[in-house]
Amino acid sequence: MFKKILIANRGEIACRVAATARRMAIKTVAVYSDADASAKHVGYCDEAIHIGGSAPKDSYLRWERIIEAAKATGAEAIHPGYGFLSENEEFAQACSDAGLVFIGPPPSAIKAMGLKAESKQLMEKAGVPLVPGYHGSDQNPVLLKKEADRIGYPVLIKASAGGGGKGMRAVEKSEDFDAALASCKREAINSFGDDAVLVEKYAQRPRHIEIQVFGDTHGNYVYLFERDCSVQRRHQKVLEEAPAPGMTEAMRKEMGEAAVAAARAVNYVGAGTVEFIVEQRAEPSAAPGRPKQAGAPSGGSEDTSVPSVGAPPLMKFYFMEMNTRLQVEHPVTEAITGLDLVEWQLLVAAGGKLPLAQDALRINGHAIEARICAETPDNNFLPATGKLHVYDKPACTSFERSDVRVDDGVRQGDAISPFYDSMVAKLIVHGKTREEALARLDEALAQTRIVGLSTNVQFLRYVVRSPSFATANLDTALIPRETAVLFNQELVGLTMAAASAVAQTLLDEKALEGKDPFSRRDGWRSHGVNVRRFEFEFHGEPAKAELTYLHDGALRMAMGDVSGLLVFVKTVQGVDVQFAGRRMKATVYRQGEVAHVFSPVGATQITVIDMLAHAGQGPTEGGRLTAPMPGKVVSFGVKAGDKVSKGQPLAVMEAMKMEHTIAAPADGVVEELLYAPGDQVAEGAELLKIAVAVA
Repeated sequence: MFKKILIANRGEIACRVAATARRMAIKTVAVYSDADASAKHVGYCDEAIHIGGSAPKDSYLRWERIIEAAKATGAEAIHPGYGFLSENEEFAQACSDAGLVFIGPPPSAIKAMGLKAESKQLMEKAGVPLVPGYHGSDQNPVLLKKEADRIGYPVLIKASAGGGGKGMRAVEKSEDFDAALASCKREAINSFGDDAVLVEKYAQRPRHIEIQVFGDTHGNYVYLFERDCSVQRRHQKVLEEAPAPGMTEAMRKEMGEAAVAAARAVNYVGAGTVEFIVEQRAEPSAAPGRPKQAGAPSGGSEDTSVPSVGAPPLMKFYFMEMNTRLQVEHPVTEAITGLDLVEWQLLVAAGGKLPLAQDALRINGHAIEARICAETPDNNFLPATGKLHVYDKPACTSFERSDVRVDDGVRQGDAISPFYDSMVAKLIVHGKTREEALARLDEALAQTRIVGLSTNVQFLRYVVRSPSFATANLDTALIPRETAVLFNQELVGLTMAAASAVAQTLLDEKALEGKDPFSRRDGWRSHGVNVRRFEFEFHGEPAKAELTYLHDGALRMAMGDVSGLLVFVKTVQGVDVQFAGRRMKATVYRQGEVAHVFSPVGATQITVIDMLAHAGQGPTEGGRLTAPMPGKVVSFGVKAGDKVSKGQPLAVMEAMKMEHTIAAPADGVVEELLYAPGDQVAEGAELLKIAVAVA
C-alpha cells in the first residue's frame, strides 16, 4: 500500500479522500490556489503545496505543477478526485511517465470514454442501445442544425468532452438552434478546452439511472448497483438516491451487466460510473411474464414486474456516457453497500484485487443525497457568493457512513468564491426504507442553517416534500413539473416571521440589561402604557407592528388586522413563540437589519428596519443594470443607442463555470456599455446604462 499520496483537488472531495487515507495510515499532500490558502482541505491533509492563482487554469488545471509537488513531497500516487483533471488522459499519462500512480483508470480508458461521441460509437459497436442522434466529427454548424432537424425536436446539444451539465442545452424548435449551439460551444471551450458537440433526441419523461462499476488490474469487475439521479436543474443533479425506485432485480442485473461490459471493453480499472437514460411507462405495468415487445433494441430492457407504489415501470435503457472517476454522489452507494469506495480505489491502484465478488454484494436499506449549493432557486438558480457567517449542521458524521452524514470542504467563516463550483456540502441520509430516509432527510435539512449567502436548502425541502418525489414519480422534468410547490414558497409567513424577530430582539435587549434598574428595556412606566413600533420589509413589501407593554408584564402585538398576546420563551436553539393562534419554535440570526428565521416548517428572512439609519435616504436610481455575482463579461447583445424591450437579452456573464443571461428589466434605450467582453466584474458592478421608457 502507498505511504503517501497527493490529492489533486480541493474542497469536499479533497477532505473526503484524506479521511480514508488517514484511516488507512496513508500520509496526504494537499495542493491549493491563492483563493484556497486558508481552505479546510489545506489543514485537513498532512502537507500542503501552493500551486498558483485563484482561477483553475492557473492552479488546479496546471498538471505539471501538481506532478512537481508530488515528486517534491515524496508522494507515490495522485488521487484526482472529481472535476478538474480527473478525466484528463494527458494528466494520467504524465503521472505514469513521472513514475507516479494515477489513482484512476488507464489513459486509454479515459480517452475512449472521455469524448461522448467516440464513446457512443464504441458502445454502438458493442451492441449497447443508443438514443437517436448525431455523434460525428464534422462540427459544421449548418450540418449540426440539419442533423437536429432530421432527428426532430426537442433535441439536446451536449459538449462532447463535457460533464456536470456544462455545455448542454435543450432546444425546442429549429429557430432556436443556432443561438443554443453558440452558447454551448462557448461554455464547452471554456470548461473543457474543446467545443465539439453532439446532438441527440431529447427523451420525454426519462429517468437518469447510473451504475457504479469497479475493475482491478487482475481482470475482475463488479457493479455496485444503481443510483437514480433524475432530479436535476440545468442538467445538473440535485438529489441522488439508491436503490432506484421501481427497479426490479431482473433489470438491475441487465443494466449492471451492460455497465460491466462497457468497462471491460476499455480495460477499465478503478471506480467508474456508467450513466443510462431510462424510459418508463406511464400506464400500469403488464402482468408478469408478458413477452418482450418486438423491435426492442439489443441490450435494452422492458420490465415486466410491478414496481413500488408511485414509481412507473422502467422499460428501456440507453447508454448515455461513462464517467471515468469517482462520482459526487458515491456516498449513497457506500450507504447501501456498507463499503468505502475510496478505500477500494486505493487498494486497486496499489495493485490489489477487488475485495468482494459480485455475488457477495448486497443492498441494505435506502439512501438519499442532497447537494447543498450556494445559489438562488427562485432566480433561475443563479449562483451566489459570500461568507458563511452561520453554518450550522445537524448531528452527523463526516466522510463515514451513518444515518446522517455531511461531507463538506468549508467551515463557518469561510467564503464561497466565484472561482469554483457552487456546492457547499453534501447531506446524505440512510434509512431502512425510502419513506424513513425521506423523513430523515427533511429533518436534517430543517436543522441545516446557513446565513451569509443564498442557498438551496429550503428548495431541497420543497422537492423532498413534493408529490412527485414523495411518491417516486421521477423523471428529469420533475422540477419544472412541480413548479407550483417548489418556487416562491413562504411557509413561515409575515406574522410569525415578525413575531419571531421581535421576540429575539427583546431577548437580545434583555441580555444587555444590568443590575441598574435604569438599564431595563421592558418599557415599564408608572402610569399609562408604553407602545413600541416596529417597521419591517418582507419579500419587498413594507409592514408595521405595534407592541404594547401591559401593566401585568404581558405583551400585545398588532399587525394590521391581526393582533394578540405575544408570548415567548428562550430555548437552547432560539425562541419558542406564540402569536395570533400559532406557535413556532424558531432560531433567529441577525445580520445587520435582516433577521434570518429558521423553523421546523421552513425558513425565511424579514428586515427589521432601523429608521434612524435610513433617515434622509431617497429613492434608488432607475435604469441601471448590475452584475448579479462576480464573474466575466462574455458578450453584449446590444450597443449604445439600441432600443430594447423588457425581458430582452442584453449581456451574457460567466461565473462558477456557467453562463448567465442578463435581461432588460423594462423597455428603454441603451445609453452606454460600461465594460467590454472579457472584462472581470465585481458583484453589483454596473454593466450598462438604460434610459427607461416612461409610460
